[in-house]
Amino acid sequence: MTQPADGPSTPLEDSIPACGAQHTPRGRGPGLPADSGDHRRPDEFADPALVVGLGFRPGTRAEQIVHAVESVVGDTAAISCLATIDRRATEPGIEAAAGTFGIPVIGFSAAQLAETDAPYRSPLTAQFVGTPNVAEAAALLAGSGELVCGRTVVDGVVVAVATAAGRPN
Repeated sequence: MTQPADGPSTPLEDSIPACGAQHTPRGRGPGLPADSGDHRRPDEFADPALVVGLGFRPGTRAEQIVHAVESVVGDTAAISCLATIDRRATEPGIEAAAGTFGIPVIGFSAAQLAETDAPYRSPLTAQFVGTPNVAEAAALLAGSGELVCGRTVVDGVVVAVATAAGRPN
């Protein structure tokens, strides 16, 4: 189930939409065509220069990550990379998910993520991983653009989407 992030919001966070309509990714449902289900407006992710930031627990399966990403950006959006905290960047789940999309994984240190001006800030996340935000900060760092989809939680995977610099959406 896709749901907006819980927790306190800031004025900046309120200006960034949580994204992601439920859909059947790449026609993987029994007897369903590839384009069945709700989709975001096609113009929302028209720019192929999207980066996806992810936050997830250790041991998260590739299928969960792929489902979460496709639930947020759809199954036709071009993604240039997946980005996360460095300690998760080499996990089998994210590496396999990146392989499914044919893109690289980029990892950032907790210090790099903590220095990023991301809208959502969680004291609990800061306590456990050393940065108050992973998904949004990773998307912003990898894309060097602007956040177009704020922190969205899909089945335990946190997803955020940013544009690459020079390619506003």
